[in-house]
Amino acid sequence: MRANQRIAELAGLRGVHAAFQWLHLQEQRLLAWQMEMLRIPAPPYKEEQRAAWVRDRFVELGLEQVQIDAEGNVLGELPGKIRNGPITMLSAHLDTIFPNEMLPEPRLEEGRVYAPGAADNVAGLTGLLAVAAAMNAAQLMPGHTILFAANVGEEAEGNLRGMRHLFFRSEYAGRIRSTICLEGAGTENVVVGAIGSRRLQATVTGPGGHSWTEAGAPNPIVVLSKAIAAMERIKLPRQPRTTWNVGRIEGGMSVTSVPERASCLIDLRSVDMDQLISLEVQVHRAIEDAVLEANDDAGDRRLSLQVTTIGDRPAGALSKEAALLETIQAVDRHLRLRTELRIGSTDANVPLALGREAIAVGAGGIAGGIHTHGEWFDPAGRELALRRILLILLDAAT
Repeated sequence: MRANQRIAELAGLRGVHAAFQWLHLQEQRLLAWQMEMLRIPAPPYKEEQRAAWVRDRFVELGLEQVQIDAEGNVLGELPGKIRNGPITMLSAHLDTIFPNEMLPEPRLEEGRVYAPGAADNVAGLTGLLAVAAAMNAAQLMPGHTILFAANVGEEAEGNLRGMRHLFFRSEYAGRIRSTICLEGAGTENVVVGAIGSRRLQATVTGPGGHSWTEAGAPNPIVVLSKAIAAMERIKLPRQPRTTWNVGRIEGGMSVTSVPERASCLIDLRSVDMDQLISLEVQVHRAIEDAVLEANDDAGDRRLSLQVTTIGDRPAGALSKEAALLETIQAVDRHLRLRTELRIGSTDANVPLALGREAIAVGAGGIAGGIHTHGEWFDPAGRELALRRILLILLDAAT
């Protein structure tokens, strides 16, 4: 059956209409959930409180096999007619970039929510709960089991640890056929390609000393500066797009001392893993050559170098022939939505790098100020986005 016809028939089912009706009537409940979650801190590696709250909601919504796994992901199953076959996963990450002490009381003013994390990713978590609740209320049974996952570790230093656990070490690792990640607000974009990244910390250390009496001692700041200048000469391909950035550099104690230490943070990105690896090799070489040059005349005042990988996200892409891509395009035609296929760095990186079908989509509404203290979320349009997610999920789990 063609995808357009399949989606039209799915949208016409009585149970699906009942789920749509639940979503239409329950916006106040969704806002209440959103406000409650925003009061619970969930910085990277400290998502436990929010995870416990979501676990309790999973139980209330009738999901089965509810658990918090060894990595901290909250999981719950909606059994399908075929229970032991492949599964479809709907996920949203628990964590935000904000530390505990930076969480002001969320405000609701004229229907708009103001709070750090209101969109990224409490809007996604609210969408996850909304779809589970609507399916439970309508007593919808998918063809195959659906795994609802509120996962840890999407932001920054979290390094996709929740998704890595699910796809490499969990009991579901070999069964997840397709993944739909709910990321922030909106319906305008669908992430179908994963930007790979390596994040490095380069640290140069030496004996240091007084700027007058130890003049000529190798200077870690100067050496890192030369390394960065050499990185500027690396030729990057226009396609596949590949970039690098030094986002932070620090070192030294005072204007009158040769620093004992200097370090910098380097971000490398590409949509192609081979290009990413090649760039990483060239960056390592630039730093190592700068240190070797400084040590040539250093005598016993030699510098040492340590380069540490502090982030590693794989690249990948959804095949143009993927069933999940056909599904979302058919759903968008049915709902008369115009969306753009994009690349991004999301939880979908992990399954896409493994060759599994995965996308990341917004959970509806409008948002601004992402990753700032002025972040806000407006639920206008959320109902349509949740209908979209429900149809994609049900078709993927057929």
